[in-house]
Amino acid sequence: MTQPSFGVIGLAVMGENLALNVESRGFPIAVYNRTGEKTKEFMAKRATGKNVTAAYSLEEFVQALARPRKILVMVKAGKPVDAVIEQLKPLLEEGDTIIDGGNSLYEDTERRTKDLESTGLGFVGMGVSGGEEGALNGPSLMPGGTEAGYKDLEPILTKIAAQVDDGPCVTFIGPGGAGHYVKMVHNGIEYGDMQLIAEAYDLLKNALGLDHNQLHKVFTEWNTTDELNSFLIEITADIFKYIDPDTNIPLVELIMDAAGQKGTGRWTVVSSLELGVPIPTMYAAVNARVISAYKSERIAASKELHGPTVTFDGDKEAFVNKIRDALYCSKMCSYAQGMALLSKASQEFGYNLNLAEIARIWKGGCIIRAGFLDKIKNAFNENPKLPNLLLAPEFKQSILDRQEAWREVLMLANKLGIPVPAFSASLDYFDSYRRDRNPQNLTQAQRDYFGAHTYERIDKEGVFHTEWSQNG
Repeated sequence: MTQPSFGVIGLAVMGENLALNVESRGFPIAVYNRTGEKTKEFMAKRATGKNVTAAYSLEEFVQALARPRKILVMVKAGKPVDAVIEQLKPLLEEGDTIIDGGNSLYEDTERRTKDLESTGLGFVGMGVSGGEEGALNGPSLMPGGTEAGYKDLEPILTKIAAQVDDGPCVTFIGPGGAGHYVKMVHNGIEYGDMQLIAEAYDLLKNALGLDHNQLHKVFTEWNTTDELNSFLIEITADIFKYIDPDTNIPLVELIMDAAGQKGTGRWTVVSSLELGVPIPTMYAAVNARVISAYKSERIAASKELHGPTVTFDGDKEAFVNKIRDALYCSKMCSYAQGMALLSKASQEFGYNLNLAEIARIWKGGCIIRAGFLDKIKNAFNENPKLPNLLLAPEFKQSILDRQEAWREVLMLANKLGIPVPAFSASLDYFDSYRRDRNPQNLTQAQRDYFGAHTYERIDKEGVFHTEWSQNG
């Protein structure tokens, strides 16, 4: 058996699946888990007959690997990653590389990269998207950190990544925490996408009265369109056709409407505020999950706070198409916000991000994979300095052609009392961005009045302050 140079630490499902993916592409591997029983179980079941070497101590694990060693760490983000790194450092040699494949905060990855590079070791913070199935069969990979470490990994990563028409869904993202930053924003876009789809579902079900069979049909049809063809639309169609065997009721209707989150959406919002980049669709998506957790309060409030009693009485089929258009417009705004945030972070942190290439590697394997990512890739290839995706000719015309339907959908939602925070935030973003004058001139006047914060004028150069209480 060829001595492996690639090893995996952490044999939860994602770790196991990535390990098996690597081995299936012709690369022998070594594995280690803190709990030896888990390693034994893996070897006895999923790894049977495969080119896998088991180790039951870190020392044994490191010794099993040929140099330069490439070690993928798949443990919980935060302190557990630091703990594994500290245990590995004295066992490794110059030129070896540690890869963190979890959802680590990019600032932690920056710190770890600097620390390990100073010792002669490489560190790659790699975003992995695609869930359990993607990890096994081909994820989208977003590696950043030590470029030499990536070069050692590249022959493996290009084989295990999802494959699309223009290559494997992996590229070197940039130095330091670039890979995990891009994965964080990917997850922020994912939050926005999921919330927008949920709002479309809410309108279709509770405004138009569509049942689960009709919902399945609508989302199946939407998934055949150039605009909405995507993994998330596809799985949503599947969800509506699943009937709970115990109750004979669509399972989705039996699921508690309190959504969880693991932090990446919140991290994206925090970073956008620090960098001064508006991402209101993602703010709305994070807030929607937060308020969903107030389930008992919402139940109590529903008995005392009442909304409108009107119902929809228009052409349902026509309005389904308007909801589709509103979803597409909102989705364009969400991606525009995400790409704008990546652009600003690239400048601020020196990542030198290639936005066209990032859109390309999201075309396969990942949760937000969608047909229109090819259009985003082309937009940034044509103009790498494009300030906002909404200004790309194809996207600009698409949104202008659909904005009337978009506005009608929001009007109906407000009339019926159905909350659509992400739809609304997306339209507000579009309207705020397209106007040459917003009302913050008054905000500046107020700030100058109570705090002497000064202001600029549109008719002459300089910075001004006024004693507002003295009538001019």
